[in-house]
Amino acid sequence: MVNTVLYEKSRDIGVIRLNRPEKLNAINMEMVEDFVKAFDQAEKDKVKAVILTGNGRAFCAGADVIEMANMPIEDVARKGHAPMWERLRAFRKPVIAALNGVTAGGGLELAMACDIIIASESAMLGQPEINLGIIPGAGGTQRLTRTVGKYKGMEMVLTGKMISAWEAYRRGLVVKVVPDEALLDEAIRLAKEIASRSGFAEELAKEAVNKALETTLSQGLDFERRQFYVTLASSDGKEGMKAFAEKRKPNWTT
Repeated sequence: MVNTVLYEKSRDIGVIRLNRPEKLNAINMEMVEDFVKAFDQAEKDKVKAVILTGNGRAFCAGADVIEMANMPIEDVARKGHAPMWERLRAFRKPVIAALNGVTAGGGLELAMACDIIIASESAMLGQPEINLGIIPGAGGTQRLTRTVGKYKGMEMVLTGKMISAWEAYRRGLVVKVVPDEALLDEAIRLAKEIASRSGFAEELAKEAVNKALETTLSQGLDFERRQFYVTLASSDGKEGMKAFAEKRKPNWTT
């Protein structure tokens, strides 16, 4: 049996690939289980960053509609794809989504649940659930709106319109667009840059940035200040400041 999610480790970077190319990497329950296992392994391997991408012509075309339509609503509500989102949310290291083609519905929601999104020039992004008589259910109305604003988010959700990678870049949905053949190289370059910093500081920085979307400004500033104090007292914080004073590269412990 071929795993629906593939994992490999290169030094301190993990690469996780969605692997149902014949179905444009549509998410089914088997993929949910394999996805959780892949991130569990990345955590055990103590990688400092993860790249999430897709095999074939798509990053992810969303949920497997046929499987979802045949699932009892009780099963969908009680579990469904929730373990995938919960595992990604609990993963402390930075995750880079590298969009290599169709990124639609749950696929775009999966990308938005990552920490940084880059895209190939051929990528197409959207929330087309409305075309099936349903709505996004894993962040498409929430993360998308917080990123692109109410009116652009409303247009994408209400029309199901797909947008190009460059339009997604203009809307602030992706941070960089690169030629198709350069996508993985750019993702690896970015992951290596992140991995060269203090792993502990990266974790706390990720947590603080995410808080900005979940709290008021006052609450966020209080949280950020406490995280700053922790890094200031940490071994990596002390080493980083000492290295700066001594004009040398720091030797991180985490």
